[in-house]
Amino acid sequence: MTTQTPVHTLRPIPADTLAELRSTDDAGRPAVPVTDEEGGSPLRCCLRHSEPGELLALVSYAPLRRWAAGTGADPGPYDEQGPVFIHARACEGPAGDGPPFTGSHRTVRRYSSDGHILGGRLVEDPEGFEPAFAEAFADPEVALVHVRAVEYGCFLYEVRRG
Repeated sequence: MTTQTPVHTLRPIPADTLAELRSTDDAGRPAVPVTDEEGGSPLRCCLRHSEPGELLALVSYAPLRRWAAGTGADPGPYDEQGPVFIHARACEGPAGDGPPFTGSHRTVRRYSSDGHILGGRLVEDPEGFEPAFAEAFADPEVALVHVRAVEYGCFLYEVRRG
Protein backbone atom coordinates (compact mmCIF):
# COMPACT_ATOMS: atom_id res chain seq x y z
CA MET A 1 0.00 0.00 0.00
CA THR A 2 1.20 3.52 -0.70
CA THR A 3 0.01 6.88 0.54
CA GLN A 4 -1.10 9.07 -2.37
CA THR A 5 -1.30 12.84 -2.73
CA PRO A 6 -1.79 14.75 -6.00
CA VAL A 7 1.92 15.57 -6.32
CA HIS A 8 3.80 12.61 -4.87
CA THR A 9 3.62 9.11 -3.38
CA LEU A 10 5.22 8.01 -0.11
CA ARG A 11 6.62 4.50 -0.47
CA PRO A 12 7.68 1.93 2.10
CA ILE A 13 10.20 -0.74 1.13
CA PRO A 14 8.38 -2.82 -1.53
CA ALA A 15 6.92 -6.18 -0.45
CA ASP A 16 9.11 -8.24 -2.81
CA THR A 17 12.22 -6.49 -1.50
CA LEU A 18 11.09 -7.06 2.09
CA ALA A 19 10.75 -10.79 1.37
CA GLU A 20 14.36 -10.84 0.13
CA LEU A 21 15.64 -8.80 3.08
CA ARG A 22 13.92 -11.14 5.54
CA SER A 23 16.09 -13.92 4.13
CA THR A 24 19.38 -12.21 3.23
CA ASP A 25 19.98 -8.47 3.50
CA ASP A 26 21.83 -6.23 1.04
CA ALA A 27 25.11 -6.87 2.87
CA GLY A 28 24.70 -10.62 2.35
CA ARG A 29 23.85 -11.37 5.98
CA PRO A 30 20.89 -13.45 7.15
CA ALA A 31 18.11 -11.55 8.90
CA VAL A 32 17.97 -12.33 12.62
CA PRO A 33 14.54 -11.85 14.21
CA VAL A 34 14.52 -10.20 17.64
CA THR A 35 11.72 -9.18 19.97
CA ASP A 36 11.52 -5.43 20.40
CA GLU A 37 11.06 -5.16 24.16
CA GLU A 38 10.74 -1.37 24.27
CA GLY A 39 9.02 -0.45 21.01
CA GLY A 40 9.58 2.77 19.10
CA SER A 41 11.73 1.44 16.26
CA PRO A 42 10.91 3.07 12.89
CA LEU A 43 9.57 0.26 10.69
CA ARG A 44 10.25 0.75 6.97
CA CYS A 45 7.76 -1.95 5.97
CA CYS A 46 4.65 -0.27 7.39
CA LEU A 47 5.95 3.27 8.08
CA ARG A 48 5.13 3.35 11.78
CA HIS A 49 6.94 2.88 15.07
CA SER A 50 7.08 -0.61 16.52
CA GLU A 51 5.06 -1.65 19.55
CA PRO A 52 6.66 -3.42 22.52
CA GLY A 53 6.84 -7.18 21.94
CA GLU A 54 6.83 -7.09 18.12
CA LEU A 55 9.20 -9.38 16.25
CA LEU A 56 11.59 -7.29 14.13
CA ALA A 57 14.75 -7.65 12.09
CA LEU A 58 17.46 -5.02 11.70
CA VAL A 59 18.78 -5.49 8.17
CA SER A 60 21.10 -3.70 5.79
CA TYR A 61 19.30 -2.05 2.86
CA ALA A 62 20.60 -0.27 -0.24
CA PRO A 63 17.57 1.71 -1.51
CA LEU A 64 19.29 3.65 -4.28
CA ARG A 65 21.06 0.52 -5.58
CA ARG A 66 17.77 -1.34 -5.79
CA TRP A 67 16.03 1.59 -7.49
CA ALA A 68 18.94 1.92 -9.95
CA ALA A 69 18.78 -1.79 -10.80
CA GLY A 70 15.18 -1.29 -11.92
CA THR A 71 15.82 1.88 -13.90
CA GLY A 72 19.26 1.29 -15.41
CA ALA A 73 20.78 4.21 -13.48
CA ASP A 74 24.30 4.04 -12.09
CA PRO A 75 24.46 5.84 -8.74
CA GLY A 76 28.22 5.28 -8.51
CA PRO A 77 29.57 6.62 -5.22
CA TYR A 78 26.07 7.72 -4.14
CA ASP A 79 25.13 4.09 -3.61
CA GLU A 80 24.61 3.75 0.14
CA GLN A 81 23.72 0.81 2.32
CA GLY A 82 22.49 1.12 5.86
CA PRO A 83 20.44 -0.36 8.68
CA VAL A 84 16.64 -0.43 8.65
CA PHE A 85 14.09 -2.03 10.96
CA ILE A 86 11.42 -4.22 9.37
CA HIS A 87 8.91 -6.69 10.72
CA ALA A 88 10.49 -10.15 10.80
CA ARG A 89 7.38 -11.50 9.04
CA ALA A 90 5.14 -9.98 6.39
CA CYS A 91 2.87 -7.23 7.70
CA GLU A 92 -0.11 -5.28 6.41
CA GLY A 93 1.95 -2.33 5.21
CA PRO A 94 1.20 1.35 5.85
CA ALA A 95 -2.15 2.31 7.29
CA GLY A 96 -1.69 6.02 7.94
CA ASP A 97 -2.02 9.12 5.83
CA GLY A 98 0.67 11.74 5.47
CA PRO A 99 4.38 11.62 6.11
CA PRO A 100 5.50 9.26 8.90
CA PHE A 101 8.33 9.76 11.39
CA THR A 102 7.90 13.53 11.59
CA GLY A 103 8.82 13.91 15.26
CA SER A 104 12.55 14.48 14.64
CA HIS A 105 14.72 16.40 12.22
CA ARG A 106 14.83 14.76 8.80
CA THR A 107 16.70 15.27 5.57
CA VAL A 108 14.76 15.28 2.31
CA ARG A 109 17.43 14.19 -0.18
CA ARG A 110 16.83 14.60 -3.93
CA TYR A 111 18.15 12.28 -6.65
CA SER A 112 18.32 12.63 -10.44
CA SER A 113 17.24 9.94 -12.91
CA ASP A 114 20.87 8.79 -13.12
CA GLY A 115 21.01 8.30 -9.35
CA HIS A 116 23.11 11.32 -8.39
CA ILE A 117 22.32 13.59 -5.45
CA LEU A 118 20.85 16.92 -6.51
CA GLY A 119 20.65 18.42 -3.06
CA GLY A 120 18.45 18.22 -0.06
CA ARG A 121 16.64 20.06 2.63
CA LEU A 122 16.62 19.80 6.39
CA VAL A 123 13.07 19.51 7.75
CA GLU A 124 12.81 20.51 11.39
CA ASP A 125 9.04 20.92 11.72
CA PRO A 126 6.34 18.29 11.03
CA GLU A 127 4.56 20.85 8.83
CA GLY A 128 7.67 21.21 6.65
CA PHE A 129 7.49 17.87 4.84
CA GLU A 130 4.84 18.70 2.25
CA PRO A 131 6.56 21.98 1.25
CA ALA A 132 9.90 20.13 1.02
CA PHE A 133 8.37 17.48 -1.26
CA ALA A 134 6.66 20.13 -3.41
CA GLU A 135 9.94 22.05 -3.70
CA ALA A 136 11.82 18.88 -4.66
CA PHE A 137 9.38 17.84 -7.37
CA ALA A 138 9.10 21.37 -8.77
CA ASP A 139 12.57 20.64 -10.15
CA PRO A 140 12.10 18.50 -13.30
CA GLU A 141 15.54 16.93 -12.75
CA VAL A 142 14.39 15.26 -9.51
CA ALA A 143 13.38 11.63 -10.10
CA LEU A 144 12.95 10.54 -6.49
CA VAL A 145 13.44 11.66 -2.91
CA HIS A 146 14.70 9.82 0.13
CA VAL A 147 13.69 10.88 3.61
CA ARG A 148 16.48 10.12 6.07
CA ALA A 149 17.06 10.45 9.78
CA VAL A 150 19.48 13.24 10.64
CA GLU A 151 20.78 11.53 13.77
CA TYR A 152 22.09 8.41 12.06
CA GLY A 153 21.56 9.10 8.35
CA CYS A 154 19.31 6.05 8.03
CA PHE A 155 16.88 5.70 5.14
CA LEU A 156 13.26 6.06 6.28
CA TYR A 157 11.19 6.00 3.09
CA GLU A 158 11.10 7.00 -0.56
CA VAL A 159 8.94 9.61 -2.24
CA ARG A 160 8.17 9.61 -5.97
CA ARG A 161 6.23 11.86 -8.33
CA GLY A 162 2.52 11.38 -8.85
